[in-house]
Amino acid sequence: VDHQKADWVSIHERICQLLIPIRTSLPFLLSEKERKHGTEQLVKRQKYIIDLAYSTAREFVLGGKHKEAIPAALHALRFSTEVYGSNSVQLVPAYLLLAEASTGVGNLPEASKYLSQAQWIVLTTPDCGAAVQCKLQRGLGLFCTADGNFEQALYHLANDIYLASSTFGLKSVEAAGGYFHMANVFFRQNKMDIANSLYAEV
Repeated sequence: VDHQKADWVSIHERICQLLIPIRTSLPFLLSEKERKHGTEQLVKRQKYIIDLAYSTAREFVLGGKHKEAIPAALHALRFSTEVYGSNSVQLVPAYLLLAEASTGVGNLPEASKYLSQAQWIVLTTPDCGAAVQCKLQRGLGLFCTADGNFEQALYHLANDIYLASSTFGLKSVEAAGGYFHMANVFFRQNKMDIANSLYAEV
């Protein structure tokens, strides 16, 4: 009951009506053209649900409601898997969001599992874009920070900043996020001079 309630509050209420046409199978006696159109409409609906579930989960995470984010992020992952396949780079954002939400509720083993999945997909995708790699490095950095492994966190965040700077520019908002998280790590290490200079950079 608790899981159903959490799922309803998180995302199900928003997507309940959208699931009906997705769960309804196409009539068998259709022409090739009608079947193709039906399949295209199905994928379109699934992509809409992915976007809605992902953005809902993201809102919860940004609002500090990590527990509420998990069901929505799981829906984003499930539909992404249905649409793109289980090894697609399109799944990485959902895995990273699940890792961040799991870290937020203190479930580090679960977060580690999601990060490993995301890292494996990135490693096995030769043409993976720098923007996705940047997000992965940030996710790994935030996880290491939560785990108290500050040196490893700084390593990943430095990679995040490098990738963001080379892709979006040195003064980009994307790079600023990496500087901010790195400053937080130095702050936790009581290295205030470095932390303050990084905050100023942000």
